[in-house]
Amino acid sequence: MTTPINRRRFLRGAAAGLGAATLNQFLTACGANEARPVSPTQAARAAQPTAIPTSAAQVAVPTARPTAMAAQPATTPATSVPEPTSTPAISPDLVVARSGEPEAMVRRAIAALGGMERFVPREASVIIKPNICVAYHTYEYAATTNPWVVGALVKLCFEAGARSVRVMDNPFGGTAEDAYQISGIADQVKAAGGEMVIMSRMKFVSTNIPDAKSLKQSRIYDEALKADVLIDVPIAKDHSLARLTLGMKNLMGLIWDRPAIHGDMGERLTDLASLMRPQLIVVDAVRILTANGPTGGNLNDVKQMNTIIASADIVAADSYAATLFGMQPEDLAYVKAGTQRGLGRSDLKNLHIEEINVGA
Repeated sequence: MTTPINRRRFLRGAAAGLGAATLNQFLTACGANEARPVSPTQAARAAQPTAIPTSAAQVAVPTARPTAMAAQPATTPATSVPEPTSTPAISPDLVVARSGEPEAMVRRAIAALGGMERFVPREASVIIKPNICVAYHTYEYAATTNPWVVGALVKLCFEAGARSVRVMDNPFGGTAEDAYQISGIADQVKAAGGEMVIMSRMKFVSTNIPDAKSLKQSRIYDEALKADVLIDVPIAKDHSLARLTLGMKNLMGLIWDRPAIHGDMGERLTDLASLMRPQLIVVDAVRILTANGPTGGNLNDVKQMNTIIASADIVAADSYAATLFGMQPEDLAYVKAGTQRGLGRSDLKNLHIEEINVGA
């Protein structure tokens, strides 16, 4: 896995100067035809999930125990015996946690991957990128990432020794302030000690994408390029153009000229992911939006799944999440492109997948 320091060096080397490009001032995260007018009047809230104690124990990763050496007979000349060594436990490629409260599922999934310490070194600066695309709906409508999932990740980062944890997105419907508050994410992040960041237009910098096939350059949020650790936290939902919004699609919130992604979307999302390379992907499938995405607005389109998918492999995470909608990985153009270009694996049958029933 790429270390945070190597990620910073890679991105720093890839970043270009502040080239001036003419931009569309009326950008949308999902295309001009995606954001349908929705009344800001909020529907009645469903019951909120019960809070999970912050002291929930994490699952320890087992380590191999050396076999004891048999005693040498007294008549046998002493010989040099090599020191026994422990074989490190192999972390799964992907973890699926089900049937629990959001924070409990996140904690169990990350513990099974080796703990947040595997991804967040002490004193690291961390950016968490959820999907907070609109200020129209509360989290019950599954257009935005579950707030308790985001809050749990903030807590885990600090428990691992992070210096700072910032949470951000660039909504296309309503203001960032309203979207952060209405989604419920702002309250959970603040309670966990994190910081909600309003993404300033001035901090999107013209950046070359060295390994790109289609999107050679884009204006990308500078702080995301400089962070030690990037954690990608999409909600799993329907999308009118991409079919599904998952981990690779969620990275679009880090660029300014988002309509440019829509032509040749599979390759361009792969181009963006090849540069940003989040260390950890946590797919929120507590509630999924099955139709009329990305903004939703009808609770009949929402399905309660009580599932969290976690992986260091963005292609694997998206591949598994696709199956929740009755799709296969190859049904998503960006998953196909990401697989072909070596960003990750979509061969679910050959992956080491650990499934955890948190409620058992």
